[in-house]
Amino acid sequence: MKEIVNSLKGDKVIWAFVALLALFSFMSVYSASSNLAFKAEGIENAFSYLIKHGAQVIVGFFILYNVHRIPYNYFKRLSRFLLPVIWLLLFFTLYQGNVIGGANASRWLIIPFTSFSFQTSTIASLVLYIYVANYLSKKREIPITFQNSVWELWMPVFITVVLILPANFSTAALIFTMVLILVFIGKYPLKYIGVIIGAGLIGLLFFVSVVKTYPDAFPNRVDTWIARMDNFFGDKPNKDKYQIELAKTAIATGGVYGLGPGKSVQKNFLPQSSSDFIYAIIVEEYGLFGGITVLLIYFLLLIRFMVAARRSNTLFGKLLVVGLGFPIIFQAITNMGVAVDLLPVTGQTLPLISSGGSSIWVTCIALGIILNVTKKEDEIAEELAETKKREDALKRLIDKQLLEEEKESNNDDKKEDFSIIDQANPLEPILKKNKPF
Repeated sequence: MKEIVNSLKGDKVIWAFVALLALFSFMSVYSASSNLAFKAEGIENAFSYLIKHGAQVIVGFFILYNVHRIPYNYFKRLSRFLLPVIWLLLFFTLYQGNVIGGANASRWLIIPFTSFSFQTSTIASLVLYIYVANYLSKKREIPITFQNSVWELWMPVFITVVLILPANFSTAALIFTMVLILVFIGKYPLKYIGVIIGAGLIGLLFFVSVVKTYPDAFPNRVDTWIARMDNFFGDKPNKDKYQIELAKTAIATGGVYGLGPGKSVQKNFLPQSSSDFIYAIIVEEYGLFGGITVLLIYFLLLIRFMVAARRSNTLFGKLLVVGLGFPIIFQAITNMGVAVDLLPVTGQTLPLISSGGSSIWVTCIALGIILNVTKKEDEIAEELAETKKREDALKRLIDKQLLEEEKESNNDDKKEDFSIIDQANPLEPILKKNKPF
């Protein structure tokens, strides 16, 4: 166990918070998934959901461990090559328009001939944040002009957001907001940021007006999140209001100390109780104390991200921590805000706690890159020393092999010299034989 802990590089506090959230997720997911198991194949199969979630968490930590050992500078060039691939996946996802469990799931891409599906928008946001951080770090020493930044920076951002917007407004808004925070921290000119915000708002209003005028242009995609916005600000009873009322009932029932682990009642009625509304189930079972504890862990994780960004020696590292760490916290706040009726239903999961493989894995990739940035100088020096040690060992092996080849070559040359001498004086043996005493 001690060897495993010593092999974990980077900020140990971030490691501790991530492990704590992952461990807590087992109890929450197991309890909240019982209604799904009952509706599917019977309550006796609830344990299968726990096994599935456990496998997803194990794979996530395997990804996290391996990514945190890769120098974060390697992701600079990778983001540029992955952006076009991500755009193709987003377009195919939008065009495909899947239905999972009878519900609209146009955000999900189902891999052909398998039952595996994932949200392409989560991967797209990760790649885009790295790309923006790379652009801002390269342009630090060069004056930024609006014309150049439109093509090199904002065009990729708008393409990504536009491809996500029809199916997932909350993720598109989160990505755009996070990019604005990144460029602000990267000292992008404020006057240009104002222009971009204005252009984004105008584009959004134009898009909404087109959808309202031509509702069949994006069937089963845009109408979902537009209806959620209308329902949030309206008073008419609907499915979203029903979900929120159940979530609020769960929170009120929990009180201060909660009903106890596994004793939630509303999980049997609340849709998506193990993902979108898992925070309501947590408060119902663990009370106000449990809900505040989860909120506090995310808040402390945010503080740790800020400390890591401040300590980073490179601008690219600072921007990476902000661009990859802050969205995790914002997503958590959004999920909890929906549960307490502060925000409209968005479909955002609670990072590292809600069930869902793609969400867990992408979060682990982001955390792995952040942990690589947080490596201390002595850890970096240790890695460099290990790398140099391996290079020296390889060099000694090559030198040894060359030396042996050189010795063999010298031995062959000596044999050739002796044979030449013998051939040069063939009468020498006869003279020696007839030599007088």
